[in-house]
Amino acid sequence: MESPPDGSSDSPVAVTAAPSAADAQASRRSLRAVLWDYLILAKPEISSVVTLSAFAGFLIGSPTGLDGGTLLWAMLGTALCAGGVGMLNHVLERQYDAQMKRTAQRPLPAGRADPKMARRVGILLVCLAVGLLCPLVNVLTAVLAALTAVLYLFVYTPLKRTTKWNTLVGTVPGALPALGGYTAATGHLGAGGWATFGILATWQMPHFLSLAWMYRKDYARGDYAMLPVVEPDGNSTAAQMIGFAALLVPVSVLPVLTEAAGWIYGVGVVPLGLWFLWTTIVFHRERTGQKAKRVLKASVLYIPGLVALLLVDWFL
Repeated sequence: MESPPDGSSDSPVAVTAAPSAADAQASRRSLRAVLWDYLILAKPEISSVVTLSAFAGFLIGSPTGLDGGTLLWAMLGTALCAGGVGMLNHVLERQYDAQMKRTAQRPLPAGRADPKMARRVGILLVCLAVGLLCPLVNVLTAVLAALTAVLYLFVYTPLKRTTKWNTLVGTVPGALPALGGYTAATGHLGAGGWATFGILATWQMPHFLSLAWMYRKDYARGDYAMLPVVEPDGNSTAAQMIGFAALLVPVSVLPVLTEAAGWIYGVGVVPLGLWFLWTTIVFHRERTGQKAKRVLKASVLYIPGLVALLLVDWFL
């Protein structure tokens, strides 16, 4: 019998003995590539904002001085918890992510990561966060971290597919880390902590509604009950964005009224909030993806701006 043109044997043994180049490459994924995928699963863009909000709460809870050691453990615990929750959220929503263009190439729907392993790592991160916060910060902050994980994964996440009010419900687990930052500094729930909670809860509505508007077609493909999907004319979306952005202006001044922040912060946070509000008004006038993106960008810059004002106020 004549050999194949490439010189290989046509016997079954010879055919199965030589894996393809694609198979060999897939089996040799670098550690760097694997770690990068797990970093994506931890949602660093969200985890960083969550940790920054906890830092804001810690600053508001420390008007006279910072405890560097407690701050370090509080921020580490917050970041680990946020990353673990993000990873578990990816696991829960992987089949729906596969239906949306924006998320189809994430590690789980694309098949680059194993759901069982991602679940284990996510649970480990959350447990490690609570295990660090409880003895090294305080029990109350650890309880708030655990409560954040439970509410986000088992209340907010399933509601995203059943009711348009899911975003409003999601403000609670989204704002608890900021309150946790305050309790890490003080050891108790106080007026300054609830003020910080109120700021983050109010801020989240225009932030997430702008994102939902930008990707409303994708959310519809994934069968999510986001407000812009349920009410596609955008009237309620725009009204809620303006309403919560307007409410954010006086709510952001509450730390001054509770004497948890000084006048420098108060003078700076008002124009910051008015600028954020203006972007939502512009969106109301012209409901395009571009205008929604401006609202999203303003919201992303708002939290670092608020923290910067708190730092200037604290040092001066």
